[in-house]
Amino acid sequence: MCSPVSEKVAFITGSSRGIGYGIAQELNREGYITVLSGTSPAEKTASALQNLSCPENALYLQGDISNAGDRQNFLDAILERYGRIDLLVNNAGVAPAVRLDILQTTEESYDRVMGINLKGMFFLTQLFANAMLRLKEQLSGCDYTPRIVNISSMSSFTSSTNRGEYCISKAGISMVTMLFADKLAEAGIPVFEIQPGIIATDMTSGVKEKYDKLIAGGVTPIRRWGTPKDIADAVSVCAGGKLDFATGQVLHLDGGFHIRRL
Repeated sequence: MCSPVSEKVAFITGSSRGIGYGIAQELNREGYITVLSGTSPAEKTASALQNLSCPENALYLQGDISNAGDRQNFLDAILERYGRIDLLVNNAGVAPAVRLDILQTTEESYDRVMGINLKGMFFLTQLFANAMLRLKEQLSGCDYTPRIVNISSMSSFTSSTNRGEYCISKAGISMVTMLFADKLAEAGIPVFEIQPGIIATDMTSGVKEKYDKLIAGGVTPIRRWGTPKDIADAVSVCAGGKLDFATGQVLHLDGGFHIRRL
């Protein structure tokens, strides 16, 4: 059953599947007008939209965040249709097409991963943050407190030498979070970072056996895989306003992996 529809509009990048889709499901269930995005054609994502609690309150936009024109098209389409943007969830990201040791990896792989995971994400955030600032003035006196949530990874502080470009991109997201949290605080726009750990998605399906053994062996204090719902619940808390005084905060959704222990 649909929750009461609010005027609030959430845009989740990279949300045709995996963690992003889990976030979209939760926000849609909570009554947000939910805008999903990805590089897949709309017809390939039609079933994903129909599986949301309230598909009538959802929209899918095709595009690549590493492309400046597509980033602008995302914003233009949202504002033209809904007139506002309340929540930006920067989730889109890719792993290296081929895992190569840092002594062998290529500039092509580095540029692809950084272009999507960090450069595209930075300039999309810049674009939407400026729109949020304009809307703060236009909607003065209304219930309008926009927020930004960045999805990074435990790889932002954990070395994987066979996918160094991915780790660097995720570490960069942590600084992007800090910078925008600092810049937007005076305007009342909180910015948060969520660092997922070992999450069951298609991205991790190829290394399932490896992580099954690590989890069973206690690499995480909570001995289970994380799920997209775990991440979606954390996004929901950030979006709901209960953490606004903690702008810039990093939430570790990793089963306790970040705990230093002997």
